Amino acid sequence: MKKVIASGLLAVCAAGTVLSGSAMAAKAASEKHAEAAVEYRQSLFQLVKSNAAPMFGMLKMEKFDPAVMKTNGMRLEQLADMMADYLLVDTTGFDVPTDAKPALFSNEADAKDKIAALKKVAMDIQAASASGDESAYAKAIAGLGGTCKSCHDDYKE
Repeated sequence: MKKVIASGLLAVCAAGTVLSGSAMAAKAASEKHAEAAVEYRQSLFQLVKSNAAPMFGMLKMEKFDPAVMKTNGMRLEQLADMMADYLLVDTTGFDVPTDAKPALFSNEADAKDKIAALKKVAMDIQAASASGDESAYAKAIAGLGGTCKSCHDDYKE
């Protein structure tokens, strides 16, 4: 009886690990898994874009809205927390439409560093939004641009 319970518990734990999304780079298990991984990556980046774009507009126009910066910075921080789960599924073995360069999947440590940089800059934006200092606003948003560019340059076609 104990052996059956232990086996069942092990299976539940293993399933939970798969469903929770491991942050370790792993090959997609099937074409369907690869398609889903690409879909989730693209959805995640749509959310990143929808939260970053208004702040880039603020920087360009030099007209800042601290409330938007605070909210969108918080959202970007939360998205960064999810990013490794979706980015580090290697889809190179499957014929799926993606803009991810193969280098993404062979540079896990660098990808995680870039994700950590995004999280830090998102936190910097939130801190700047509370400062009342427009130069701090501009500096924080410019940091976001540099962080996005760094990842795009290395890992996006």
